[in-house]
Amino acid sequence: MTAKAEVCFAKEASQQIVAGGSAGLVEICLMHPLDVVKTRLFGFYKGILPPILAETPKRAVKFFTFEQYKKLLGSVSLSPALTFAIAGLGSGLTEAIVVNPFEVVKVGLQANRNKFAEQPSTMSYARHIIKKEGLGLQGLNKGFTATLGRHGVFNMVYFGFYYNVKNIIPINKDPTLEFLRKFGIGLLSGTIASVINIPFDVAKSRIQGPQPVPGEIKYRTCFKTMATVYQEEGILALYKGLLPKIMRLGPGGAVMLLVYEYTYSWLQENW
Repeated sequence: MTAKAEVCFAKEASQQIVAGGSAGLVEICLMHPLDVVKTRLFGFYKGILPPILAETPKRAVKFFTFEQYKKLLGSVSLSPALTFAIAGLGSGLTEAIVVNPFEVVKVGLQANRNKFAEQPSTMSYARHIIKKEGLGLQGLNKGFTATLGRHGVFNMVYFGFYYNVKNIIPINKDPTLEFLRKFGIGLLSGTIASVINIPFDVAKSRIQGPQPVPGEIKYRTCFKTMATVYQEEGILALYKGLLPKIMRLGPGGAVMLLVYEYTYSWLQENW
């Protein structure tokens, strides 16, 4: 790669990372009150800093890797529809690799919230997991396959649906109507992706969360966990929590896509 090409890549990557991080930041600021409403009717932005610190870099990874996989696939003879879906799958799998250890710590802290008067810090709890269980699939990367499925399937549908449908429905010359066109497609993208990937989400929560019988591991692998939940609790158990998820990731998904697109476009013109 020449020096000029390296500079161009660095500039492009910076724009994508900033735009993706901005998308995550705005989405959290707008949608965080929905999480708070579930438990209280005041202090809508209480506890918003940890989600911002976690979600902003996560979304930067999400959008940056999507763009890079899309560019990489441009040299392969694939239809645009397939390119968007595969690039989305790749970005989701990459995102999962990055976020899974944080998810293990987060779920563990949430599960322990009612057991201890004084909560351990995030770092001390992570060290506790590593010391006790290690870095592998029973330790800091527990539920890794389920997380791969959750993020991979979501991003594949999310990006694939959005960009393919957006290319089918004609652009509107009116800026307001064009904004609404994109928002509507983004809303459907987040909603459909949530419906399709939630069984992986349920499996992930069962594997990473507290087991039914202390000392016995009932939920160990992704697809076996799904089968167990289905056999013991029925098909609806695999869709538990779907409504609040759609309420969050439907409009939230639309917000992220629009903020990313408008911010990235602005950065390309002005940076």
